[in-house]
Amino acid sequence: MQKKSTALRITAAAIVAAAYAALTIALAPISYGAVQFRVSEALTVLPFFMPCTVWGLWIGCILANLYTGTIADIVFGSLATLLAALCTAWFGKRGNTVKNRILGCLMPVIFNAVIVGAVLTWAYRIQEFPSPIRSYGFNAFTVGLGELGVLFLIGYTLLRQLPRVKSFREFVARVNQK
Repeated sequence: MQKKSTALRITAAAIVAAAYAALTIALAPISYGAVQFRVSEALTVLPFFMPCTVWGLWIGCILANLYTGTIADIVFGSLATLLAALCTAWFGKRGNTVKNRILGCLMPVIFNAVIVGAVLTWAYRIQEFPSPIRSYGFNAFTVGLGELGVLFLIGYTLLRQLPRVKSFREFVARVNQK
């Protein structure tokens, strides 16, 4: 039984990686740049239910960032997704409450605003203001705003609706089986 559940977790992570990368690249015009609406970031709520998907999100983000990113974006942008997904998984383990769902959705917003805002400011040199600190604040704000939109329009809806789907509950139970 252990081999079967390990294979299922690896498969779930691989599917999430492929979905994240494919969604990001397919929607490239809105997925990259100073103002991002990366629809694939809605998938960052999946670790709330299946912690194994953390690694799929990280790999998917690396793949998506390889498409147009610099090394800084590949490393640090993917790190933002990894840290957010780990925190989201932690909130999921604490229980499916409104508070934990909201906090789980906030993790990608916070990590991406802080980290990707810095990457845009210093690696891509997107400086809207004479002061690098003001430019960083602006970039963090725009990335955070896009993340907030994705996570609370799509991600939070997924967090509320997916547990109502019987096949999803059954799949999660199989994936999380020890």
